[in-house]
Amino acid sequence: MSLRLRLTLWYTGILTITLLIFGIAFYLFISLQTDTDNKQVLEEQGKSAVSQIRLIPQWNLFTLPELNDFKSAGVVLQANLTNGKIEKSNNFTGVLSFDQESAFARAKKEISWFSTTQQDDNNLLIYHIRMESNNQIIGVLQVAMEITRDLHFLHNIRTVLLTLSLIAILIAATLGWFLARKALRPIENVIMAANQIERGTDLGQRIEHIGPNDEIGRLTNTINGMLSRLQSTYLELEEAYRAQRRFVSDASHELRTPLTTIRGNVELLAKVWRSEAGKQDMQMTMEAMQDISQEAARMSRLVNDLLALARADAGHQIDHSHIKLLPIVEEVIRKARFFPHQVEWKHGDLQELENVTVLGSEDYLQQLLFIFIENAFKYTEHGYVQLDIMRIDHQVGIRISDTGIGMEPEQIPQIFERFYRADTSRGQTSGTGLGLSIAKWIIDEHRGSIEVVSKKNQGSMFIIWLPESQEDIFQSSDLRIQNDYE
Repeated sequence: MSLRLRLTLWYTGILTITLLIFGIAFYLFISLQTDTDNKQVLEEQGKSAVSQIRLIPQWNLFTLPELNDFKSAGVVLQANLTNGKIEKSNNFTGVLSFDQESAFARAKKEISWFSTTQQDDNNLLIYHIRMESNNQIIGVLQVAMEITRDLHFLHNIRTVLLTLSLIAILIAATLGWFLARKALRPIENVIMAANQIERGTDLGQRIEHIGPNDEIGRLTNTINGMLSRLQSTYLELEEAYRAQRRFVSDASHELRTPLTTIRGNVELLAKVWRSEAGKQDMQMTMEAMQDISQEAARMSRLVNDLLALARADAGHQIDHSHIKLLPIVEEVIRKARFFPHQVEWKHGDLQELENVTVLGSEDYLQQLLFIFIENAFKYTEHGYVQLDIMRIDHQVGIRISDTGIGMEPEQIPQIFERFYRADTSRGQTSGTGLGLSIAKWIIDEHRGSIEVVSKKNQGSMFIIWLPESQEDIFQSSDLRIQNDYE
């Protein structure tokens, strides 16, 4: 059973019960009021008649009063004496039915009473009054009124009430069906839109609602909000799937090159050792072994980077401790001199790091700085690479700047993605494209942030901001990116 039909049946059932109660109450009120009025008239006329009756005890006779008042009220009188005589008012030619035995027996117990009877196709209401003389019952006076018209009137009222109730119920059922359909139309729109979304892939579709912000309006807004969240989640999942596919593709590409080199050199070694090894063959053997060693080291670095990112994805957390930052930076500066580079390596004053303590890991902080310095050396052919220290509001900044190739503005937001390489050919510089992804994870684990400033062919600047350990509340990791030098 549909909700529309249930609502209609509820409306109709409630209206039916209401009309039934109202109709019965109204009919009973009219019926009781009519009966009360008739009985009141008979009582008044009967008492008036009894007071005007003149008895002649010696002759056992009595005279009835003038009946002008009774005629106007439609009342007739009939006196039934115990001696069997019957006297009637002159406005009545018939005879009222009278059971002497039961009537006189009842008169001994009651002074008056009412009864109804049907006589000559007429319905009569009769008021019986006991007549006494010298404390003896001499008869019963009957005061009668025809109530046929009243009964017809009550019958017509019942018919009208029943007819009007049926018509009202039919009209209410029809209107209830129409109103329920109109009220539930927005829900039907919601169902249709949901079905369309279920059959298709367009999560950008929204349910239109024109009307007040009632329950239906709030339901529509809630569903639209839910669809927005579903769309956002779906897009994020799609992006994650694309990133995963790209990750697998790039990882396969990066691993294929060293594996091909290793396999080729192994085959060459096999050929050399199967033949007589001469001086030239020995030179080729040494070159092949050197290639194998280099490619194996390259593949080892790639696997280590992948392992670090896998740990990050699995929710691995770095163990933190309070460490002095100055010794770490000094060690990095010393070791950076031995990195392959073609430009000048210099650093600024490290005095700002005196007594600066951070909450973090010494090994991971060194790895973080090495990643940025190696990248700077890798993409800088002329000029210099420099490390400087900054301090602002309990934040210490390690700035690594270079005069290298720089980046286009649209490339900056993507540099922390895995396997992303600004040199799309992959051949201009060596690397896996995972270093900055690892660096971003290390920064996040240290509750720090990274600021990037770069311009094509003018160089790049990376500022690593770390909170000092004296801070009680660490700010969330944030990536602040600028597309040009200030």
